[in-house]
Amino acid sequence: MAYEELQQMVDSSSRIVFFGGAGVSTESGIPDFRSTDGLYNQQYDYPPEQILSHTFFNRHPEEFYRFYRDKMLVLSAKPNAAHKKLAQWEERGKLTGVVTQNIDGLHQAAGSKRVYELHGSIHRNYCMNCGKFYPPEYIRDSDVPVPRCSCGGLIKPDVVLYEEGLDDSVVSGAIRAIMKADLMIVAGTSLTVYPAAGLLHYFRGGHLVLINRDATPMDASCDLIIRDKVGQVLGNLT
Repeated sequence: MAYEELQQMVDSSSRIVFFGGAGVSTESGIPDFRSTDGLYNQQYDYPPEQILSHTFFNRHPEEFYRFYRDKMLVLSAKPNAAHKKLAQWEERGKLTGVVTQNIDGLHQAAGSKRVYELHGSIHRNYCMNCGKFYPPEYIRDSDVPVPRCSCGGLIKPDVVLYEEGLDDSVVSGAIRAIMKADLMIVAGTSLTVYPAAGLLHYFRGGHLVLINRDATPMDASCDLIIRDKVGQVLGNLT
């Protein structure tokens, strides 16, 4: 019944915005962060929250890259049914934007064009000294603990670490899309990471839908809540 209700909302909408978190990519084999088997519950020499901080990256780049290559740099993952459906909706002119907290690039791999990557992407890496671009394969295949540029500078993934701010242009684009949306689908996110989660407050459209395994702070504001896997839900829609 919930699937039918969501389908009706999709059919009657022309400015859909999708807001997604780690749960969107778990069906592609990428672990989330806060589940019992997620990254934040695995044991390393340092807590993942500390490793993924700006201070830690600067002070311990070797330890950072050991964790990053092992757990974050997932280049073999493929888009799942959720990514593919969103790309189809965009091609049909129904979806006007994807706002994602993920850094895996799977939305673009599925064909989505208007993607606002709040936390950056593993597919972009830059020298902190000269700004030269490096693809993720360079980071993966580098035979030294800390990848460096041809100029000798330290290479940093274009991902937003703790203690770092979001990109203003990305946030502004996401806000504009959300404010104009008539249907907003929020999926695979605990809605506890700010400032990203705060963007939902800009939505003024007709229907707010949540697809998530667990309860979130926004449940009371939603018109429809579905407790299934994101790919399973969107894959059953047209």
